Amino acid sequence: MKVLVIGSGGREHAIVDALSRSAQVDKIYCAPGNAGIGLQAENVPLKDTDVEGLKAFALDKRIDLTVVGPEASLAEGVVDAFRAAGLRIFGHTKAATRIESSKEFAKELMIKYGIPTAGYKSFDAFDAALEYVSGRPFPAVIKYDGLAAGKGVVIAQDLEEARAALSDMLLDATFGKGRVVIEDYLSGPEFSFLCFVEGSNVYPMPLSQDHKRAFDGDKGPNTGGMGAYTGLPFITADDRQFAFTEIMCKAARAMVSEGCPLSGVLYGGLMKTADGIKVIEFNARFGDPETEVVLPLLESDIFDIFDAVASGRPAPAPVWKDAVTLGVVLASKGYPGKYQKGAVISGLDAVQGRIYHMGTAFRDGSLVTNGGRVLMVVGSGSDVADARERVYRELGKVKCDNLYFRNDIAHCALDK
Repeated sequence: MKVLVIGSGGREHAIVDALSRSAQVDKIYCAPGNAGIGLQAENVPLKDTDVEGLKAFALDKRIDLTVVGPEASLAEGVVDAFRAAGLRIFGHTKAATRIESSKEFAKELMIKYGIPTAGYKSFDAFDAALEYVSGRPFPAVIKYDGLAAGKGVVIAQDLEEARAALSDMLLDATFGKGRVVIEDYLSGPEFSFLCFVEGSNVYPMPLSQDHKRAFDGDKGPNTGGMGAYTGLPFITADDRQFAFTEIMCKAARAMVSEGCPLSGVLYGGLMKTADGIKVIEFNARFGDPETEVVLPLLESDIFDIFDAVASGRPAPAPVWKDAVTLGVVLASKGYPGKYQKGAVISGLDAVQGRIYHMGTAFRDGSLVTNGGRVLMVVGSGSDVADARERVYRELGKVKCDNLYFRNDIAHCALDK
């Protein structure tokens, strides 16, 4: 089989890596890919939002299956275009992607179908939104309604922060003209629940937790994720069952009822609050960096799962390894603010474990940094402590004078 993966980050590298383990896959293309992906697939110089270019490539190369990574591709309607051309593709339609691309749609869906989440109100006018947030307790959660590359959420601690966030989203239209959703603040440990979904059929993956803040102790600005791990000790078997049946399965059935069934990955960003597990957000695709710690645990042939979902038929139940994984992101110094590209990276050949490339390139024969998040080193172990010890031992082998990483990934599981 010939497979096309759309995207260019660590998530896509993990997908390519999983597909490379399938005996059914002969050739993998990735558009646009990155330096590390290019070692396992043929990179194609097409943007992940170039729907017509991607479709033409898939038709020309007679691609058997396409797998979509980024939410931007889904929101552009790549799945709809491919299906209209008779191409098999793993990912949600533009209508189904609204569960991520519109916070308001997702909140309305959850309220309508009894899926536990925080209370909220939506606004498109700055004055009305500011008046509402002024009369409620802080902190307040302010979310831009559309896609914002993971940057459209502000937890305002006071009125000054709320005013700045609302001005940014509604007056300055930093992410585009749109609406905001103002939610009640919830507290508790967050975790990620990824599931393969085909209509009402839901297939759970191992639970994971990522670390959004840039620095140790969950300090500093929010990032796209500085590390993740599986094997969460604070989530019980009952918690997981509740999240699966009352959130993930309910959401899948709700989307069928709304006439826009899911056909890819549903990501539940969940929180274990004092009042039970609730939804913080839904995403319509694999999470990043969670994918990099989840897919290495898959024993099944991922092509069978992708192919079944893309074809609209029930998938074989995935089989997962009895192990724990942990991954640490190496980021360019200065990220998520301004940073420099082009720093030479060496020492990767000595690392024992999986290395997923997030933002790398080859220049003059050398591997160099080419993004904010650059690499992710992933290891496995019998438990979280074992996996963490293994990964941090290997990180010292990576040589680059312009990278930094957090030293406390999985602290929620290990630090007392």
